[in-house]
Amino acid sequence: MSQQRSPITWVPSLYFVQGMQFFVVMLIAGLMFKNMGVANDQIARWTGLLGLAWAIKPLWSPFLELARSKKLIVVAMQFTGAAGLALMAGALQLPMYFQAAIAVLFLLAYASATHDIACDGLYMASLDAKSQAAYAGWQGAFFNASKFLTLGGLLVLAGHLEKSIGVFNAWSTIFALLAVVLALLASYNAWALPGALNTEHASLSAASIVKTLKEVIVDFLKKPGIWLAILFIVLFRFAEGQVQTIGPLFLIEARDKGGLGLTTEQVGAIYGTAGTAAFLVGSILGGYFTSWLSLKRAMPILIIAMAVPNAVFYYLSVTLPTDSFHIGAAVSVEMFGYGFGFVGMILYIMQAVAPGKFQTAHYALGSGVMQLGFILSKTISGDIQLALGYQQFFLWTIACGVPAFILMFFVRIPGREGSEAAKQSEATASA
Repeated sequence: MSQQRSPITWVPSLYFVQGMQFFVVMLIAGLMFKNMGVANDQIARWTGLLGLAWAIKPLWSPFLELARSKKLIVVAMQFTGAAGLALMAGALQLPMYFQAAIAVLFLLAYASATHDIACDGLYMASLDAKSQAAYAGWQGAFFNASKFLTLGGLLVLAGHLEKSIGVFNAWSTIFALLAVVLALLASYNAWALPGALNTEHASLSAASIVKTLKEVIVDFLKKPGIWLAILFIVLFRFAEGQVQTIGPLFLIEARDKGGLGLTTEQVGAIYGTAGTAAFLVGSILGGYFTSWLSLKRAMPILIIAMAVPNAVFYYLSVTLPTDSFHIGAAVSVEMFGYGFGFVGMILYIMQAVAPGKFQTAHYALGSGVMQLGFILSKTISGDIQLALGYQQFFLWTIACGVPAFILMFFVRIPGREGSEAAKQSEATASA
């Protein structure tokens, strides 16, 4: 498939937008409501409901399979997101601001989830298996860069504005700025993304959609070894969900309770500087490493890399260092391992689970399984930590990585040549 522009011109901007929309809804909104005095139970309840959009997005992925241009959907959802962010700026000025904001956030969540499906489909349809591996690092790096840059930059700016113009005006300003940024990125992506904007409109009917959805699910469940693949996807992130939830809390926890006793500002500084750089480098190198070695041969190293954060936090819980340089260096190692290893699951779903007649929808199903597995491990992590204490908890997470390593020898993982299904899909798919 010919491409007018190098993937380096559109992969970073595409996945930065994907991450920015996700983290605004799932992280920024909760912190904003906290500053506005909303009770924790309401924040947890409503942001949890918003998060379901990404877990259940496979239910409407067949709609997107019927569209002739994934680029058209991507750009439309990005402009929808920009409009939603502008609406948020206004909603926060209303007397019933919480209800209005939640309504707008539902729009943002489902537009973002729909964008994710088309975004990943465009990526897979535009790149062959080798290029998918090479640019997977850039994909993961810029998705997560939006988390660190948006969280760090926005929180600093919001904190400054809150002192001068008040909480509600400050956050209205933040969302207005975000709307402008997303509109500019959407305009750039309309130019840079592969694929034509002008397409035939696919005729849809309720009957055809239901039939397609059923066909997508049945075809997914009939894939050879799919149940082992599902178990592998869940186990791959089982330890990660626990460590990524408890790790930052351990850094802040008082030293007399087994933590490191850092301030929120210290944790933010560590993750926002050395941690961010290490994650970006790890993600990019992980993609090139896998492209060079092939997914099948690289997978053992990638799974071991995913265990690095667990080992790092266990080390910190045992030694309890006090100097910031020591802690920052350890966190940098943690984030490098996380970025390097996570590439493995992105590529496994793309190359081993998704290929076939419904490539985009099956990637969305695989991603939904991955997200549900992450949510499950995240949900139980607090109870396990309280029962075991920090040291034993982090030791437990190291053990949680062993089943995925063992199962790796029983699931089908494409090698250098890629799967035949992937090759067929690449030959027939269009952006």
